[in-house]
Amino acid sequence: MEIPKGHYIFGTVKVGERGQIIIPKEARETFQIKPGDMLIVLGDEKWGIAVTKSDVLQKHAQDVFQKIGEVENDDH
Repeated sequence: MEIPKGHYIFGTVKVGERGQIIIPKEARETFQIKPGDMLIVLGDEKWGIAVTKSDVLQKHAQDVFQKIGEVENDDH
């Protein structure tokens, strides 16, 4: 399977006893995630969860939810 440019699969992570995960090093480097950065966890019952830096979300949140809505409308 070829992954389109700009998209990534960083592997799997295991959820710890307290619900914590470790973001893979390659993902942290690619998205410049550093200790102390604020991340936002988004959830959609159909599509699952996504984690992003809060500053990225502020710029693109409307686009993300619009695209999800378009896909859901196409399914009906």
